[in-house]
Amino acid sequence: MLSTLAISGYRSLRELIIPLGPLSVITGPNGSGKSNVYKALQLLAETAQGTVVAALAREGGLESTLWAGPEQFSRAMRRGEQPVQGGPRKGSVSLKLGFAGDDDGDFGYAIDLGLPTPSEATSSFLLDPVIKRESIWAGPVLRPAALLIDRRNSVVTRRGESSTRDEWPIVTRHLASFDSMLAQLSDPLAAPELWSMRQRIRSWRFYHHFRTDADAPARRAQLGTHTPVLGHDGADLAAALQTIREIGDSQALDAAVEDAFPGGAIDIEIERGRFELRMAQHGLLRPLAAAELSDGTLRYLLWIAALLTPRPPELLVLNEPETSLHPDLLPALGRLIASAAERSQIIVVSHASRLIAALVEDRRCRVIRLEKELGETQIVDDYDPPRWQWPSR
Repeated sequence: MLSTLAISGYRSLRELIIPLGPLSVITGPNGSGKSNVYKALQLLAETAQGTVVAALAREGGLESTLWAGPEQFSRAMRRGEQPVQGGPRKGSVSLKLGFAGDDDGDFGYAIDLGLPTPSEATSSFLLDPVIKRESIWAGPVLRPAALLIDRRNSVVTRRGESSTRDEWPIVTRHLASFDSMLAQLSDPLAAPELWSMRQRIRSWRFYHHFRTDADAPARRAQLGTHTPVLGHDGADLAAALQTIREIGDSQALDAAVEDAFPGGAIDIEIERGRFELRMAQHGLLRPLAAAELSDGTLRYLLWIAALLTPRPPELLVLNEPETSLHPDLLPALGRLIASAAERSQIIVVSHASRLIAALVEDRRCRVIRLEKELGETQIVDDYDPPRWQWPSR
C-alpha cells in the first residue's frame, strides 16, 4: 500500500506531501488543486509505460506544467505585508513525483524531470523535459543505506555487495534522457526491484469520465469477450458485467444494483456473440436496453463494473465519480467504493459532500482537504506530514 504521495513543482502543487490510507478522499473547493493531484498520479503511472514525456507534451510541455509562483514564500508575503515576487533561484527547475510504502519491506520511487542543460540543447526537441534522476529504495524514506536502484542522467546502477556508491554494478550507461528506467529496463534477474516496481505501477487503474451521451459506446451492443477489467471508455460494459457474473462475485453485483435501484435487476442479452445490457426496474413492464437508460443510471452501472472487477488492481484512482449521478445514489456509491477498498487501495477525488459522508463511515477512510493560498495548494487539516526526502541531483 502507498502511504505517502509526494509532488513538487507541478502546477499549483509547489510542495505537497500527502498521507494515504487504504481508502483516501482528496477533497476541497473548486480550484483548490484536486485535479492536479489526480493528474500527478497519472503522470507517475506514465513512467512505467514510457510515456511520461509525451503526457507532459499533451499538457503543453514541462514549462507549462511547472509551478508558476516564487521558489519560496516569505512570511511577509504570506501575511500580505509584502507583494508576491520572485528572487534569485537557488534550486534547479524541476518537476518531481514520488511515492513510498509504510514499512521496510516495501519500495519507494521518485523521478525528477528538468530542463536540458546547454550541453544537452543540441537537439531540435528543446521542449522535451530531461529525466535527471530516478531512484528506488526500500522503506518509507529515502536514505543512502536504503537505496536500491539509482539513475543519474543516462547511467543506471544497482546496489551490489560494495557499500560504496561509486562501485555499484552498472545496469546501463546509455539510457535516453526522455526514457524512464522503469519502461526501458525490465530484466527481473538483473534488477528485480526495478522489474517489480514497473509491474506494480502498470497495475494501477484510473477512471475519470465515462461517456453516457446518446452515442456512447456503452449504449451499443458489442462483441463479447471475457472482460475482467472494464475499459476506460466503458464500451465493454455488457461483457464486463457478464464476466463478473461468471467468474467474479455475482451476489455482490446483484446487491450493488439492488442497493442503488431497489427492485431492479440487470441481464445480458446475447445474440450471435454480441452482448447487450438489459435492466429491469421496479414498476416497468419490460426491461430497458442500455440505449434507453438515463445518463445517471448508465454511469452507475459503469461504476459497478469498474469496482467489482474480478481482477482488482493494487491501486484504483477515481476522479469525481459523482458526476451526473443523482444525490440519492451517492450513499450507495460510497458503500460500493468502500467494499472495493477491501481488495484494492482506492483514492477518490471528489467534492460531493454526500459521497464523502458515506465514505467516512468506513473507519479506514482518510480525508485530505485541500485549499489554495497565493496560488499554492495546501492541506487544510493540521497533521504531521509523512517524512519524505527527495533524491538530489
